[in-house]
Amino acid sequence: MGENRPDTVAVVLAATHAALVDRLSEQMESLPIADLCFVSDEQGLAEQLRRVAKVARGAAAPVAVLTGDLVAHTEALAVLLEHPSRSTGALIGPGEAIPPRTPVRVEHGRVAAAGNSFHQVDAPNATFRGVLQVGTDHLKGFALVAEELADLAQGGKLGAATTDQTADLLLAGLVRSGVPVRAARFGRLHCDRVPAGGATAALLRLTEVDEDQVRLDAAVKQDDGLFTTYLVSSWSRHLIKLADRLGLTPNAVTGISVGLAGIAAIWFSAGDRQAQLVGAAALYLSFVLDCVDGQLARYTRRFSPLGAWLDATFDRVKEYVVYVGLALGYAAGAPMTGTGPDQIWVLAVGAMMLQAIRHMIDFSYAGAVTDAAKVGVSWARPHRSLAVAVDAARSTDAAAVQRENAIVQLAGRLEGDRASRWLKKVIVLPIGERMALIAVTAALFNARVTFLALLGWGTVAALYTLTGRIARSLS
Repeated sequence: MGENRPDTVAVVLAATHAALVDRLSEQMESLPIADLCFVSDEQGLAEQLRRVAKVARGAAAPVAVLTGDLVAHTEALAVLLEHPSRSTGALIGPGEAIPPRTPVRVEHGRVAAAGNSFHQVDAPNATFRGVLQVGTDHLKGFALVAEELADLAQGGKLGAATTDQTADLLLAGLVRSGVPVRAARFGRLHCDRVPAGGATAALLRLTEVDEDQVRLDAAVKQDDGLFTTYLVSSWSRHLIKLADRLGLTPNAVTGISVGLAGIAAIWFSAGDRQAQLVGAAALYLSFVLDCVDGQLARYTRRFSPLGAWLDATFDRVKEYVVYVGLALGYAAGAPMTGTGPDQIWVLAVGAMMLQAIRHMIDFSYAGAVTDAAKVGVSWARPHRSLAVAVDAARSTDAAAVQRENAIVQLAGRLEGDRASRWLKKVIVLPIGERMALIAVTAALFNARVTFLALLGWGTVAALYTLTGRIARSLS
């Protein structure tokens, strides 16, 4: 996963809560903040917005805007400010929009509408908690939004909006300008804006939660495959703590995982039953550490593009090295005729090719969706005027619903049932299930059975995935 400390520029909208601003400044020291700016409210809303615009125009890194009346766990702030994507987002929580909280409407993990004393939101389902981050790709647009809001404020066209709503106005402006704003949730942690006199009670609530435990729980993915969830993630958190105490980096854990896969391949190449059992155990431990490297990266927040690339690349390398070891072990002692006994090398190469095709299907579709989203943002979402007070919820287009074909509708219904949801996760043969399939069949049977199982299940998984991708594209 690697190590990287991105240099965010943080803007604190200073308020009358001097003690809270000081506390917030101390919290920034443990977060990846390169520069901390304080924007006073003494000169009014318009000038405060222009100051934010100036910071955005001069920044070469993500810009975070935080309200000065904020009481939050540092871990809650890190959910947004240390997210590896460094994308535009806002901290969103549940509950009623009681001032100084403001209402938002969240759809599909993004903020679809944001309110304040001037901009009203239809059908709100969450609240904004005073922390906004703007990714580098959106800084220019963010500066334009802030300047437009400043002009409206100066002209008295934002109603009774005051300096304590600067962040709320900026969020509404970003959403209305068509910028995708990720709704970052902080779970059991606390993050809230507090009214005058409410700071003491809010600070006491922070002590109700063990931040480190929440951080450890969040490091373990909750939506992994069946095998990973129950036979790896159920105990791998102990290895996370151990690796952290030993000072291991995520990349170091990746290296150990690769070494164990190599050991598994060597044992598999011996070909006898005892060696197959040892190889299966080494492969399982290799996969466990393959999960731990990502979990450790999330726990310690040591992310880098290099680390992510190494992790993905070595997943394939480890798997294919094991294939070679299995084939060598099966062919041990037999004349090398080019294909080996029972054409084991043909089966091994076939399994490799099928796996490569499956990854191509996944990654090419993901790339196409990303490209389509970029095009959509550029022309398909018109600017919604900041001078219009009501941000109405868009009614569902019945024709669009009808365009969802039967396959997509069936997939949506199956997602609501726990058993069918797990079945969908298993049928695509994710890496956890593949490693389990290899380890079990190699330990109990032989490499020929392993490759036949991989080819059979892998073919079903490829057809299932391809059908689903085509159906979603057509809908």
